[in-house]
Amino acid sequence: MTDPARHTPREHNSPAHEGVDSSSSVPSSSIGDDLGLGITVPGSRLIDAEGHRKVHPISPLVHAVAVFPALAGIAFAVGIQRINTLAGRLDDIIGMAWMPPIALAIVVFAVIAFLLSALVALLNYFQWRALSFWFDDDGDFRMQSGVLFRQQRRVQLSRIQTVDVTQPFAARLFSMAVVVIEVAGQDDSRVRLKYVTLDDAREIRREVLARSAGLSATTAEAPQSDIARVSGRHLAVSLALRMTTAGLLLLTVIIIVTSYLTGGWGAIGVAIVTGGIPLVLVVAEFIRFYGFTVAQSPDGLRLRYGLLRTESRTVPPGRIQAIEYVEPLLWRRQQWTRIRVTIAGVGSESSGSGSQRSDTVLIPVSEMDAAQDIVSRVLPDLQASSITWVGAPRRAWWRSPLQWRNLAVGWDAHSFAIRRGRITRRTALVPHARTQSVRWTQGPWERALDLASVHVDTTPGPVSVSGLHLDASATRTVAHLQAAAADRGRRTDTSLHWASP
Repeated sequence: MTDPARHTPREHNSPAHEGVDSSSSVPSSSIGDDLGLGITVPGSRLIDAEGHRKVHPISPLVHAVAVFPALAGIAFAVGIQRINTLAGRLDDIIGMAWMPPIALAIVVFAVIAFLLSALVALLNYFQWRALSFWFDDDGDFRMQSGVLFRQQRRVQLSRIQTVDVTQPFAARLFSMAVVVIEVAGQDDSRVRLKYVTLDDAREIRREVLARSAGLSATTAEAPQSDIARVSGRHLAVSLALRMTTAGLLLLTVIIIVTSYLTGGWGAIGVAIVTGGIPLVLVVAEFIRFYGFTVAQSPDGLRLRYGLLRTESRTVPPGRIQAIEYVEPLLWRRQQWTRIRVTIAGVGSESSGSGSQRSDTVLIPVSEMDAAQDIVSRVLPDLQASSITWVGAPRRAWWRSPLQWRNLAVGWDAHSFAIRRGRITRRTALVPHARTQSVRWTQGPWERALDLASVHVDTTPGPVSVSGLHLDASATRTVAHLQAAAADRGRRTDTSLHWASP
């Protein structure tokens, strides 16, 4: 199961300092020795009087730098007209062109944004003083925060879905990072630690993942090996070949042509800006997924991606609730696919969204064989090739004339699957053990055609597992069989502590 060589056990006399590996490359101090604990703790210079860890003292400044561009933009949008008026009055008073309006606007807006950013830094300073985190005696993660109203959160590590280390652009300027812990079954499912050094962020991620896997808190970080990487060229070509991109390009042309016909050449400048917004969505997706790398480790799959904002995500085995293969029309000749996943507490947009959140994408584009290999590493029993399919009857044409030939449900001993879509084909699979409920529905049009749809519900997320417009009697049979399979799957599921013997 686990490699004994990865364990470096030692004695701990304080719960606040559990789970730290002194062999780590993270900078350490001797505060542990000063406290008489006989240990050193990575980042222990950031420990408060109660022995709880704190985020980095430079965090308020990073917050201020992060909001400065937005504050400057808001100030510009709100005050540009007033600046022109002010510049005119100064010209009248002084009797000469004191400063070009645009230069005056830049100076004024920069000063306003700087003062507001300083206020943000001051507010975050008080929040920094109040924020601390630690592991309690039960091994769960705790975070204390709040200036006027003190609050404390307890995160059960058995409910953790993913642990991410992200570096927004402002944080990268200071070599800082954000640790994001996703938790299932809570309204506010995310715990964010802003900001810590990149080394400390990786150390926190290591400890959280080790504890959530049922291992010793002192388990060293698992090694990793790259198994897939999406080149910039491959990503750009795949985005260009999507029907979504074609639709956004058409929308851009319509906006520009309409602006010219209604406003003439004078409106072209505005049209280029507003018309380019749809294509900006495609460029933003390219920037978000640039350099996408998938690596294998005993902790699970490690994903790293991003051009301006770099993100490192760890998807532990057994945490994925459902997966979906997305195959646009122009991708199918190349046998390309995108893998989307539902992870409890992560992402909730509809499956038809054209631009998916990065935290619900396992790989943005890949050849089918490589994609199936990636899926097998987190859900080894989930094999689309072993599915027995039952398609929609021919009368489903009256309900769904375009895609009725592609509508089907299927199952095997480990999972339930659905297939739908003609232009963009989607194949979704959910392990039986991840099924929360099974239901079948029948609308008025379906009743007239003796059709029905079966829905397998799992945690909220982008992957929808719904078999549409099937034979009504077959649908009821499938629903009952899947409910029984889900019960058996839950009773035999052992994926909660995947690394335990």
